[in-house]
Amino acid sequence: MILETPRLLLREVTPDDRDDLALILQDAETMTYYEHLFTDEEVLEWLDRQIARYAAGFGLWAVALKEGGGMIGQCGLTWQDWDGDKVLEVGYLLNRAHWHRGYAAEAARACRDYAFQSLGAETVYSIIRVGNIASIKVAQRNGMRRLGGLVKHYYGIDMPHEVWGITRREAGF
Repeated sequence: MILETPRLLLREVTPDDRDDLALILQDAETMTYYEHLFTDEEVLEWLDRQIARYAAGFGLWAVALKEGGGMIGQCGLTWQDWDGDKVLEVGYLLNRAHWHRGYAAEAARACRDYAFQSLGAETVYSIIRVGNIASIKVAQRNGMRRLGGLVKHYYGIDMPHEVWGITRREAGF
């Protein structure tokens, strides 16, 4: 286990999480802002990429309910490019059966605090697809403010994103 919140456990993903991950990455509504449903092969590549990231000390972790235990999503920290710099991003993606219960904000807050307390980050970011109101609300609940934007290129599509962030001082550290 990496992190614990009042309702959630965050741990490294394992190959045993493949089916739960596929439920997320292959669901059309969940993947609306990616504009791409993952194939079985891409799910395995995603899983392998997260496991490889742990060698650097962090990545996207499995989010599991304390009550019930199964993986309901992923939340964690990754390096992203913004304006010529590498920035530490809190990312989150939950199975839609668990939306609108505050789990994303709870997990993201724990990851944000981990970045400040354990990694010594000065600023933590969330990079959110334009129009993804639910993810913007998660960033706002975690004290982030809009800092700018960028365009990411996924699967041959230009996708505008907003960049949200919070400094160590703003977060009270």
